[in-house]
Amino acid sequence: MTIKPPFTDLEIQTANKGFYQGHNIGVAFPSKLIMVLLVIWALIWPANAVGTLGSFNARLLEVFNSFYIIVTGLFMFFLFAIALIPATGKRILGKPGEKPEFRNFSWFSMMFGAGLGVGLMVFATAEPLGLWGSNPMTVSGEVAPNSIEAISPAYRYTFAHYGFHAWGVYVLTGLCLAYYAYTRDMPLTIRTALTPLFGGYMNGGLGNLVDIMGVVATILGVAVTIGFGVSQLIDGVYAIFGVEWLMDLTGEVARPSVAGMLAGLLTIMCLSILSAVSGVGRGIKILSDLNLVLSIILLLVFVIFGSFLFAMTTYATALFDYVLHLPALSFAAHPPQDLPAFTMSLPEAARPFAADLFAAATNPWGSAASFQSSLTGGAAELSKEIQLAAYAAGTPGREFGWQSGWTTFYWAWWIAFAPFVGLFLARISRGRSLREFVLGCVILPSLVCFGWMTILGATAIDLELGGEAGGAIIAAGSTAKLFVTLQQMISGPLLSAVSSMCVILVLTFLITSADSGILVMNTIMSGGDEGSGLRHRIIWGVILTLVIATLLVAGKLGDSNPMDAVKSAMIIGALPFTIIMTFMMIALTKALYRDNQREKTYLVQGT
Repeated sequence: MTIKPPFTDLEIQTANKGFYQGHNIGVAFPSKLIMVLLVIWALIWPANAVGTLGSFNARLLEVFNSFYIIVTGLFMFFLFAIALIPATGKRILGKPGEKPEFRNFSWFSMMFGAGLGVGLMVFATAEPLGLWGSNPMTVSGEVAPNSIEAISPAYRYTFAHYGFHAWGVYVLTGLCLAYYAYTRDMPLTIRTALTPLFGGYMNGGLGNLVDIMGVVATILGVAVTIGFGVSQLIDGVYAIFGVEWLMDLTGEVARPSVAGMLAGLLTIMCLSILSAVSGVGRGIKILSDLNLVLSIILLLVFVIFGSFLFAMTTYATALFDYVLHLPALSFAAHPPQDLPAFTMSLPEAARPFAADLFAAATNPWGSAASFQSSLTGGAAELSKEIQLAAYAAGTPGREFGWQSGWTTFYWAWWIAFAPFVGLFLARISRGRSLREFVLGCVILPSLVCFGWMTILGATAIDLELGGEAGGAIIAAGSTAKLFVTLQQMISGPLLSAVSSMCVILVLTFLITSADSGILVMNTIMSGGDEGSGLRHRIIWGVILTLVIATLLVAGKLGDSNPMDAVKSAMIIGALPFTIIMTFMMIALTKALYRDNQREKTYLVQGT
């Protein structure tokens, strides 16, 4: 039986002249229009924008939380399967016999630089410490928050959020792009990955829609990354120089003010746009190499002055625990709990007060004690035993709230970031086998993330366990925890030097992330051409700045955390691309199977 050749006749129409020369107008203009409309909405009606985004995000999670969890688990296991199957694992991302473009060391270095950076700086201490106080086992009441028993589940979920699942999302996108680009000489853009399913339809409006979704997901994913990074940058500058206008000191916890965030954002984006315009990309590469050196120095500071033995013991036990629970972490999705289901789970005496009990009992960020202290009226007069039974009845709701607010947020963030990191991984992996690409880009970076977060995060936990920190690290804002941890470890000139080094790290990570994100968006809009549209990079830099700035201001004016609006927009924007990634996985399965069948046919015919 003869199998027809794969579809490769992908034609992406780009303008020959004018403002959009070299760009696909059907992708570039709608993408910019969507972002501009978001900016106008958040600027003119900030309260409406924040409320609508938050409400829509909450309803979306009620419906799609399980989808996010399960499909992300499928991505990871699918990649491991095609890597381990001999017929697919040995395939080369390129022509038969083609050698890797980069040596292993360079490949690993660039890979780490693509997916690591701001996230590890912001969450190296915040993630383990936050999960130490709130994780599914504390939410269900199995272990006490901030206890020795809570360390194991804290690192189980830290590793889950920054491990195989996260890198699996990046690698699936990168593999789909690289496979068609290097084995079939097709454009390195998002729509290419769906050609095995939709063929020539990718040449028209459907292909444009796919690329638009990739651009929107990328800009919102980069927006969240820059938002968190700028917040940590301001925390660091305040820790060193004590400039009070950069911070909001009115609450219990000092946090970066909107004015400080906007000042930091403007600085970062001006530098990143300057990089794109002036061609100082070589300088950014030098800074990236400097980042690696500074990261190693920071790690050594924690090794020497931190709790290294405790960290390594935690690393070994946490890694075993993570691998043991990997299937459950991948597919254990929690559905929302509604009021009727909650009412049916209550003791008879508590059912008349179900409506009063429901919100507090299903709040994933509260404890049993805070639940009891918040009760009023007849609910407060119930016996302690019935109150605790009512709290237990809300466990499914708390589990859903925790998962949708924590794990699903991360899955959406990584998916929104996937076009950015995936496209970069594809660019540097030509000549690699599928097995090398999958195992090298999923397992190795994950182990580095695990080591980084264990050495920094376990030191913070040990300082709190031993009483040296006195609750200062726990009480600090998420983006300030790294600097507060350093203050508990070291002092004097060394503290100033290390804190300044951290600020430089965050600054350069932010500049390279913004610059690279703009480049990726430009590449998608130009049909895979990396060198076109310098002025459009400037425009995208301005649009990205406005998106982050207006959503931060809208969040503050809407009486919520300034980052809430950015996060809500990102989760919403990531959903369409999650569906696209599901089709990409199916398309790659078909492509690998059909290519294998073609090779068998040719071998039989040749003999």
